[in-house]
Parts: sequence; structure tokens; C-alpha cells
Amino acid sequence: MNKLSRILALAALSALAFAAPCRADDVKAGDLVITQAWSRATPGGAKVAGGYLTIENKGSAADKLISVSAEIAGKIEVHEMAMDNGVMKMRPLDKGLAIEPGKTVKLAPGGYHLMMQELKGPLKQGDKVPVTLQFEKAGKVAVTLDVQAVGAQAPGDAGHSGHMDMKKMPDHSGMKM
Repeated sequence: MNKLSRILALAALSALAFAAPCRADDVKAGDLVITQAWSRATPGGAKVAGGYLTIENKGSAADKLISVSAEIAGKIEVHEMAMDNGVMKMRPLDKGLAIEPGKTVKLAPGGYHLMMQELKGPLKQGDKVPVTLQFEKAGKVAVTLDVQAVGAQAPGDAGHSGHMDMKKMPDHSGMKM
């Protein structure tokens, strides 16, 4: 093996070693790993906002997200959005959101999400919003929502995804409740 090949091989191995580190904002609580916690910026005067994250259960027993709280909101509920006969419906999950063993549950726009109501101020892009998740088994878990652009569809999205027509996407950041 010549010197250049060895250097390239070493560079490739180094890149692999650092390709998938655990992100600093990932939170582990018992058997649960919570990642990609984020929200969207809200227009001035908005009283509601959505919160999104991913929960992976690496254990052998189910757990359940039973409540959420934060200083920024008077009330937070875990909601589900689903199509029903061609109509998008949203409802709170009064009995919580189950995270089955070995499964991952993604809270994302258009599906499960945290509905922050009675906002005490606007969420601005770049803000970090602390929230407390209450699980049946893992207990209280502090996470931070990274506030993205108003139309963002995922963490790190600038709000103008070329793959979706944003006019067709549900966005309740301006809803009055």
C-alpha cells in the first residue's frame, strides 16, 4: 500500500469514527432516548405553537408520555392529527402517548405533536425553549426545543422545503384557542 492510499484510508476511517456521534442535545431517561426536539417560530400575537421530538424506547417495557409543561405556555397537551374521511382532525391524547419497547415515536407536523397553548410570548427563531416531559416510568425529563423558522418541517429546515406545498400543510401557530 503506497503512502497516499494509507493517508486516504486513515482519513476515511477518521471520518467514519466521527460520522454518527450522539448529539449533545439528545436526552436519555431510563430506557428512553429523546432526540430532535424543536418548534416553529410564531408570529406576534399567536397564542399556540407546536412542539416536536422523537422518543425511542430501547428497553423491554412500554412507557407513556403522560403530560408536558413549560414556563412559556399556560397549558401543553399531547395531540394527534389524523385524516378522517378526507378531513384532518386534531385531538388531545387524554390517556397519554405510549412508547412501546423497541419502538420509536416521532412527534412531527401533521401527526403527534405537543400543543403549547396560552403562550406567554412569541417563539423566535434561534430561541431555546425548555419543557418538562412527564413519563409514566422514566419520570420527569427536561428537554429543550430549538425554535426553527415559521414554516419549518423538520429541525434545521429553513422553512421552504422544495418537496412540499406549504399552503397545504397544517400550521396552528396562529390558531386562537
